[in-house]
Amino acid sequence: MASPFNKFNSTSASFMNGTHNLATAQLVAMLTPSANPPAAANSVAADLTQISYTNLSSRNITTTSSTQTSGLYKLILQDLLLTASGAVATFRYVVIGNSTASGTPLLCWFDYGADVTLANTETFNIDLDQANGLFSFS
Repeated sequence: MASPFNKFNSTSASFMNGTHNLATAQLVAMLTPSANPPAAANSVAADLTQISYTNLSSRNITTTSSTQTSGLYKLILQDLLLTASGAVATFRYVVIGNSTASGTPLLCWFDYGADVTLANTETFNIDLDQANGLFSFS
């Protein structure tokens, strides 16, 4: 199981400065190895050391809803099942970023607590909270 949502320092400012339109943005999962974990000071994809995505299915995340009810906003994302079509480099962290915005600004990351390695045909499910959302605020 992944650790709770970890926010990058730049995430709050990028929301307030209009970087993200989460109703239309294409969010993407980025995978980083244990030797190069994400850091709170990271702000865009280029700040990360990502694994090679050769032999890995699409990392695009589908948005279920980006709405507010009675002043409470929630971003609900579908789970993402990654499937290997060959050996995939070892990773430990899953970072979510906005590939629609310039530079792919980062939103958050999760620590899976141990290295994950996928062999041919193996899958890895990024289990995203369908009730509470990736995050919410009021």
